[in-house]
Amino acid sequence: MRLTTVNVNGLRAAARKGFFEWLPQHRADLVCLQEIRIQEHQLTAEMRAAAGMHSWYMPAEKPGYSGVAFFSRHEPDRVHQGIGNAEFDREGRLLALDFGPLRVASLYLPSGSSREDRQVFKYRFMDLLLEWLQWQRESTRHLVVCGDWNIAHRKIDLKNWRGNQDRSGFLPQEREWMDGLFGAAGWHDVYRRLYPQAEGEAYTWWSNRGRAWDNNTGWRIDYQVADAEFAALAQQGSVYKEQRFSDHAPLTVDYDYSL
Repeated sequence: MRLTTVNVNGLRAAARKGFFEWLPQHRADLVCLQEIRIQEHQLTAEMRAAAGMHSWYMPAEKPGYSGVAFFSRHEPDRVHQGIGNAEFDREGRLLALDFGPLRVASLYLPSGSSREDRQVFKYRFMDLLLEWLQWQRESTRHLVVCGDWNIAHRKIDLKNWRGNQDRSGFLPQEREWMDGLFGAAGWHDVYRRLYPQAEGEAYTWWSNRGRAWDNNTGWRIDYQVADAEFAALAQQGSVYKEQRFSDHAPLTVDYDYSL
């Protein structure tokens, strides 16, 4: 099973940059999208049946903002919209599909970089997400959560870590939360499990300011997070950088698993 996650930073913008031409060549079984920034009535035929795949969308209520989606070669047994909290669900933060014993979620964790109150909003979402993950552990056999987590966990996960320790996305409290997620909470960072020492090749986001992309001044903030048993099925992972559809790059992991 090939599983890809990508923050498209606007699905219509990504389409203009060749995303839908690339998609069939990539041959993913499941594609998790974040920050689609589109409403249902704006979806084109191409977006509804991308590369012949099925699609599911959870837009934010606010036009041109946030939202998550899925493309899949297989029909799921069930679709779950939201995290169960209206305040967060209005922003289109989480969508999950069930395939037998496997649940796959597309997650767009809030960014706190714009204002202090949004950082507080981010922390509240993080607390709720841990509760949701614990509930998932009790209700399904396997879970993998793909998406833009908006946190770089360790120093090797961003180029300029020294200058970003007081910036949202690399704050001590955020990194401690990730320690708990991959520690006591028992979840696994699939890409890091495969490539424990990967640095620049692992970055998935680059600022549009300056020459961040040209200089590979990036951050690794896109993850596939899974339970231990499912994470152990991961065979290889990669970040696609040959084309740019967004300020994020697609993160793909191949698993020894069939839908």
